Amino acid sequence: MRRVVVTGAAGFLGSTICEHLLAAGDAVVAVDDCSTGRWSNLDHLTGDLTCVEHDVSTGLPVDGPVDAVMHFASAASPPAYLARPLETLAVGSEGTRHALELARRNDARFLLASTSEIYGDPLVHPQPETYWGNVNSVGPRSVYDEAKRFAEAIAMAHHRTFALDVKIVRIFNTYGPRMAPGDGRVITNFLEQALTGRPLTVYGDGSQTRSFCWVDDEVRGILALLASAWNGPMNIGNPGEFTVLECAEIVREITGATAEIVFEPLPTDDPTRRRPDITVARRELGWEPTVDLREGITRLAAWYRTERLG
Repeated sequence: MRRVVVTGAAGFLGSTICEHLLAAGDAVVAVDDCSTGRWSNLDHLTGDLTCVEHDVSTGLPVDGPVDAVMHFASAASPPAYLARPLETLAVGSEGTRHALELARRNDARFLLASTSEIYGDPLVHPQPETYWGNVNSVGPRSVYDEAKRFAEAIAMAHHRTFALDVKIVRIFNTYGPRMAPGDGRVITNFLEQALTGRPLTVYGDGSQTRSFCWVDDEVRGILALLASAWNGPMNIGNPGEFTVLECAEIVREITGATAEIVFEPLPTDDPTRRRPDITVARRELGWEPTVDLREGITRLAAWYRTERLG
């Protein structure tokens, strides 16, 4: 049995990671300050689970042996990190440093949750791990982008300085159960609007593209990366590419919504294209996503109908 510390464990992705770890027989220490996550996301879990409510920006109070540290603490949706800019920067800097120190004290593996936002508004398409990105370091979104870029830098500095076993997962748009409805991300916004009879809001003209990965596919890739010998960054995402307008039409089709699509101004620094090159994940992990967008939206719509709408 491994003992794994997961920060941000009460969030959508963190709670799903805890679920998979516990199902595999691992012991999990779940750490979260619940600023954006909810402990209720873990209520259904069984196994050796310890919950610690704490802000990792101020420390990481975990005693006893640790085999792996998975650092997922951070606001992730644009409205959440734009509402908490200083806290987002702090968890990416001080929070990452505390998580790295815990891993180093225990000679544990360290896995950092990074993001496709590392690539900014990319000039290379699709985006391989070798692409350095095109990021506005002083724009409003920089509080998230630069927090993750710094987190990657300090993680790799620990790898080079202390030979710490560091893995960095660059996560592309991920969706699935326990996402907060209408949280500012594309799929949840459209589903919440469609299922409650409201118009679907598309920002810009909807021609910007995204790649969406079902959460269990994403977590399967993340845990394969944790178990691997790979050090450094790796893209884990679904390379299927859709325009935002296509996504809205798929949601309307699947939900049977008749509400119109309305267009709003494009947010500052919103990327025009986003698609992962997953060559490294295929080669090193043998990983491929298996759930396509229509199937995933169908599953999530059913979950929302049951859990949100009764």
